[in-house]
Amino acid sequence: MIIEFFIAQWISLIDQSFEFWYASDLMDIKKIETLFNRSIRLSFSKKKILTVFPVLVLAGLMIVLCRALAVNASDWVVFSLTFLPIFLCFGVLLATGAFLIKIYQAELLGLPVSLLKIIKESWQLLIGVSYLALPMILTYLLLWTTLGVFYLLREIPAVGPAFSVIFSFAPFLLVLGCLILSIFNALLLFFVTPFVALKQKFNLEAMSFAFSRIKENVFTQIFLFVSAALPLLAVVALLSLAAKLTGAAFLNSNEALTIALEWFFIMVPFSAILTPVVIFFFNFSAESYLLFERKKAL
Repeated sequence: MIIEFFIAQWISLIDQSFEFWYASDLMDIKKIETLFNRSIRLSFSKKKILTVFPVLVLAGLMIVLCRALAVNASDWVVFSLTFLPIFLCFGVLLATGAFLIKIYQAELLGLPVSLLKIIKESWQLLIGVSYLALPMILTYLLLWTTLGVFYLLREIPAVGPAFSVIFSFAPFLLVLGCLILSIFNALLLFFVTPFVALKQKFNLEAMSFAFSRIKENVFTQIFLFVSAALPLLAVVALLSLAAKLTGAAFLNSNEALTIALEWFFIMVPFSAILTPVVIFFFNFSAESYLLFERKKAL
């Protein structure tokens, strides 16, 4: 009876969510379709492509460097060099996203786009918002250092294997924490970046706005986030698969320098293909933010 009661309550909650979803102007499918298509159409601006491509190359260079350093390294170091580029690139992507949204705002208003003018007016904001990566990096380093303790316990003679079995849950939770932190970074890119760019300020209000926006309607906001992130994830997965197959079928070097050079030349077209998709992600984040603001104003 108790199980049936909870199932009935859960079904009722889902029904209420869908009723609100369909009744709300925020989730007008035709409106979302229009905003989605406009975000795609404005993702191929030459100015934005020329802005984002060098940033992605820089991020790719960081990943290639970490990949080269991971050759023949210990498992603990390999783990660090797998996640570290994500958090290092986060601050750069946050500043780049704010810059792209400023350009997108000018495009929506039909104003001439001047990159130098935007940089001159917003350079302090762009530099300041990039510092948001510091707490993420420090949190990750804390998780990684804690994980290192369990690697040390595993290497203790005689009792090390027993410790690794008994405390296996702890590395699992630490790795899970790193994955959750990565997802949290992606959520911040989507929800915080347009607020920072369009409000021209970055403080605790930006973070509280992001949480209040998600809290107000979790289903709707996650739907919008997934709509923006899914094309990015699909393209990254396709390009990563192509790179992996290329590495397995064609690249056979064990030298760290050779591996770095090989992956650098693969990374350049990788970044070029990924550029419009990254632009779309930030375009749609701006559209979602403006849609939310219009709903609040009603």
